Amino acid sequence: MSGKLYGVGLGPGDPSLMTVRAVEIIGEADVVAYHSARHGRSIARSIAEKHLRADHIEERLVYPVTTETTDHPGGYKGAMEEFYAKAAERLAVHLEAGRTVAVLAEGDPMFYGSYMHMHKRLADRFDTEVIPGVTSVSAAAARLGTPLAEGEEVLTILPGTLPEEELTARLAATDAAVVMKLGRTFPKVRRAMESSGRLEAARYVERATMPGQRLARLADVDEASVPYFSVAVLPSEVDVQRPVREVGEVGEVVVVGTGPAGPLWLTPQSRGALAAADDLVGYTTYLDRVPLRPGQVRHGSDNKVESERAEFALDLARRGRRVAVVSGGDPGVFAMATAVLEVASQEEYAQVPVRVLPGVTAANAAAARAGAPLGHDYATLSLSDRLKPWEVIAERLRAAASADLVLALYNPGSRSRTWQVGKARELLLEHRAPDTPVVVARDVGGSGERVRIVRLADLDPAEVDMRTLLLVGSSQTQVVRRGAAGEQVVWTPRRYPEGT
Repeated sequence: MSGKLYGVGLGPGDPSLMTVRAVEIIGEADVVAYHSARHGRSIARSIAEKHLRADHIEERLVYPVTTETTDHPGGYKGAMEEFYAKAAERLAVHLEAGRTVAVLAEGDPMFYGSYMHMHKRLADRFDTEVIPGVTSVSAAAARLGTPLAEGEEVLTILPGTLPEEELTARLAATDAAVVMKLGRTFPKVRRAMESSGRLEAARYVERATMPGQRLARLADVDEASVPYFSVAVLPSEVDVQRPVREVGEVGEVVVVGTGPAGPLWLTPQSRGALAAADDLVGYTTYLDRVPLRPGQVRHGSDNKVESERAEFALDLARRGRRVAVVSGGDPGVFAMATAVLEVASQEEYAQVPVRVLPGVTAANAAAARAGAPLGHDYATLSLSDRLKPWEVIAERLRAAASADLVLALYNPGSRSRTWQVGKARELLLEHRAPDTPVVVARDVGGSGERVRIVRLADLDPAEVDMRTLLLVGSSQTQVVRRGAAGEQVVWTPRRYPEGT
């Protein structure tokens, strides 16, 4: 009869934080296995040492390499794969002989631990049980004495080995975070914290619950002193007081594009800017897309007061507030960036920093739903005649149509503007064939999303409203049906025929 394999979580380092079950399993085991570096010392063994018996069979699994430098023909990954395979077979010999094997693991066996490599190779062959342990994440939060995540906050666990840009994006987009595996990665992690605007809140925990434990502000830590067994922590922001600025200190305005709908369309950079803001200013419908955060003030308004909204945001920034002006889609496409920059160009606001962060445009979102209608040259126009005369719109429509450009038509109609779509269709039919494909995309990304493909001649103005965007194909745009279901897709070739 085969023996049983146990993955035994030992907790973060303090032997008193081992669970009762972990102690029981170690005491009952025939074989105790643990990983170690070439020097032979094992942190896992030192945690469990007082529970080891003289008659225990000890299996020391020595890593062949501890950095990514090796002469193995398969490189670092190949060396480690070979090691794990051989280590698993060493344990399998004991299990096949009917011995109980306890593999010791710092923290939790299934959380960034070496035990999992044994588990994946042996659990399908032998009876297996995993004994969970207190993680370094929990230990770090406990030693800091601050909540790690509260309410609806999102906690993100990141390995410091990620590329710097990826770390920056994920830190900017989350509420709370823990970055593991510091050591040599610390300078990169610190830069990512700074680039994401989170350095001031970041804390450093070294060897939590172990001898030599150290707690500090991450910004104050000397990179040369950081060991592998340390973590960077961004704790909960609930009830955290936002910094009070000095009298006369100027804040900033960031114009943020939220994309065409909800959170799925937000970029990490935009999430970070929204999270860092003291005040959110915007059209109420767009503000409702932004998650609520403690300490932030929201200033919602109607959709027809863009200049007033921009001036209000800049006045807040002059008083030292960090302000995010929330815009749908991309803020630079028929949206709030222009309104903010127009007011910001006035002398009294010249010293207020203004940044514009891009978002997914309605045209790009609609095009992606339909296929690739914007695959070649295209023009973007608004059919709204509130800010420019219809004569200008008509002239531009004729020019773009005669140039055989694909057209993305924003603001095609509303309750008070009902004739523009019909007139635009007439103008386009002077230059386009009746069967030119038109993508009619309504509420892309929203609960009322509906995307259809119709012929230009069949475009019905009654089906178009302010939440609709139209993509009108060129002479080269194709509509094809694919698969057994006959799904329609639209695409415009990247190559334009010569002599056309």
